[in-house]
This record gives sequence, C-alpha cells and structure tokens, in this order.
Amino acid sequence: MENRDEKLWQLAGKRAAFKGKIVSYVAVTTFLWAVWYFNGQRTTDNGIPWPAWVSLGWGFGLVIGYIKLYHMNTTDQIEKEYEKLKNRS
Repeated sequence: MENRDEKLWQLAGKRAAFKGKIVSYVAVTTFLWAVWYFNGQRTTDNGIPWPAWVSLGWGFGLVIGYIKLYHMNTTDQIEKEYEKLKNRS
C-alpha cells in the first residue's frame, strides 16, 4: 500500500460514513412518509404531519454534520491557534 496522509485518510472515512447517513435518512424518511400517507394522513394538534418532525430533526442534524465535515477543518484551526500562541512567546 502506498504512503498516505493519515489526516486525509481519516477525513475521507468520515465523509464516506456521512454519505451512508444520507442514504439512511432518505430511506427511513421515505418509509415514514409512506406510512403516514397510507394510514389516513393524520396530523398532530397543530396541523403538521407527524413525519415532518422526524424529517426536520434528523435533517437538521445532517446539515450540522455536513457543515462540520465540508466547511470546518478543526485540525487546521487548532494548528493555526497553536502557531499564534507559539509566536507570542
């Protein structure tokens, strides 16, 4: 096996796992909406279909995960802060 950057390898693994979470989200929410549709389309007291709560909550978690994986590189941020502190001395 060729030499690989360990940080990039770990990031690639996290991103691949995230893609699996998206597939799970689509499959489960599709199933829940189908159950809701074929069981008389009942809503909660405020008129919102019950699968919406699952879709919104889980979807919010996925959005946060996406932002952390693709737009926030914490390793680089830690290294930058370390260099700032080191240069102050």
